[in-house]
Amino acid sequence: MTDSAPFVVRQARSADVRGIQAMLEPYVQRRILLGKDLVVLYEAVQQFVVAEDASGQLIGCGALHVMWEDLGEIRTLIVADEWLHHGVGSAIVEGLENNARALGLSRLFCLTFEVEFFTRRGFAEIGEAVVDPDVYSQLVRSPDEGIAEFLDLAHVKPNTLGNTRMLKTL
Repeated sequence: MTDSAPFVVRQARSADVRGIQAMLEPYVQRRILLGKDLVVLYEAVQQFVVAEDASGQLIGCGALHVMWEDLGEIRTLIVADEWLHHGVGSAIVEGLENNARALGLSRLFCLTFEVEFFTRRGFAEIGEAVVDPDVYSQLVRSPDEGIAEFLDLAHVKPNTLGNTRMLKTL
């Protein structure tokens, strides 16, 4: 593979879900990303974009999860090892940011070990008070683990150890 090897980023299709799960599993085993049941991935397929190489092989993915009227989360961002540092992750994030703008979102959250990657893309580390109390009272009702991580709730602390909470204004 060369640095100029072509790839495309596109909306995920249901046929991509098993490939997404296959890319996700090694990161779950290493406790870098949270695992997702196959049914959850199918239910969320519209949130995903995927990157594929010229042969149609999946080489990366990422999802945009809407959290509130102006707020979304980039989650499940994965790039195949052999494609790291070839622009795939940046292209996936760009695709997710475009989707966020199309949905009317103005802020994106991520929980990550890859602080430098996200910092280069305009994300900044955040503290605890990133939504007003009224929004907080609504968000805290969500069963979604990503929202609990965004709110930095005590019950998700074991999942988030070592991760950095980051936010970007679009």
